[in-house]
Amino acid sequence: MAQLIRGLDDAALRDRVAQATALYFLDWSHPVSGMARERSGGSHGYDIHETVTTGGTGFGLLAQIVAAERGWRPRQQILDRVARLTGFLEGADRFDGVFPHFLNGTTGRVQPFSPGDDGGDLVETAFLMLGLLGAAAYFHEEPELGRRIAALYDSVNWAAHLREDGALMWHHHPDRPWPANALPVRGWNEALPVFVLAAGSRSHPIPAASYHQSWATAPAFRNGRDYGGTVLPLGPDWGGPLFLSQYPFLGIDPRGLRDAYADYGIQARAHALVNRHHCLLNPHGWAGYGPDCWGLTASYDPRGYVAHSPTEDTGTITPTAALSSLPFAPAEAMVVLRYLHDDLGGRIWGEAGFVDAFNLTHDWVAESRLAIDQAPIVIGLENYRSGLLWRLVSGRAEVQRGLRALGFTAPWLDPAIA
Repeated sequence: MAQLIRGLDDAALRDRVAQATALYFLDWSHPVSGMARERSGGSHGYDIHETVTTGGTGFGLLAQIVAAERGWRPRQQILDRVARLTGFLEGADRFDGVFPHFLNGTTGRVQPFSPGDDGGDLVETAFLMLGLLGAAAYFHEEPELGRRIAALYDSVNWAAHLREDGALMWHHHPDRPWPANALPVRGWNEALPVFVLAAGSRSHPIPAASYHQSWATAPAFRNGRDYGGTVLPLGPDWGGPLFLSQYPFLGIDPRGLRDAYADYGIQARAHALVNRHHCLLNPHGWAGYGPDCWGLTASYDPRGYVAHSPTEDTGTITPTAALSSLPFAPAEAMVVLRYLHDDLGGRIWGEAGFVDAFNLTHDWVAESRLAIDQAPIVIGLENYRSGLLWRLVSGRAEVQRGLRALGFTAPWLDPAIA
């Protein structure tokens, strides 16, 4: 049981929360594959012990790098797990090199995410690749592991997901035509890394036109409206769930990152502040909302799973929303971290840190945790502290090539990397 220790100073509290949250991956990852299980509890129509998630595994790899760096677990132990996981992925189901959303953690066979969704998931694969590339950069003492990870990346046929009109499609099964409800990857949302990694591929690249003429022309891409004194560059009205501007920048450094459409450091901070502003306005009168209790993003909810946002506000606060905003809005996020731990900790703190979500109006606390919500807390706290994951992932040639190919600029882009 993760111990609740009140009254720590800010730095010690951040460390304590990060270390406890990382236990989700250190102690709950699948024993055969080493991949992250989708969730830690509840009944959801599949075996939670065997179902592993590709995107959550990518995030979890970055969280485990933090554990190695901070000495929470021996470096060799994490390295051994990455090597085992890489071997598992080499034999797991892929579709034109693209991994599905869910796999069986023992057999490596695809498990449908939903009816008909049993092929490649390009967004989840991008998140997985970011974690693998970060691990390859961190464990530099094992160049053979790095070569194997690079081979997994090179085998991803990003171009196989290009539709005839130039749109990049989220899901695809090579044995089937595009279904009538096929989903194009269009912005603004969490899928920015897909275009970066796809444009940076030497084996199966996509043209930059797919980014500029499809992703960046979506109706919900540009915003530019003022919300309580904060102008939000991109995204739907009121920004949508916070994960839209958090997942892209777990590994890709938004500081000084710009293209024709936005400054992405400004985007990430503005999205957090707009989300906070809505919670302070609290138009529905939900219990608990305030400067020390804000943060709406996709998570569990009393009525199931909800993509919480200012326009889909059910009174449910998700800890990862504010805590993963720490690199972008540190003062505003730190007071939430302390309140959740010191004041609400008796109800929402336990094994592997905070529960996934809670709703004070309905006196409800989630019974489990989600990989994609736990890992960003660890990653966000570490990027705030040291920028470690940003340096590792953003320094990779695959990322740098992709950003340049799409027209991005940043002070940390290295012109010598080809």
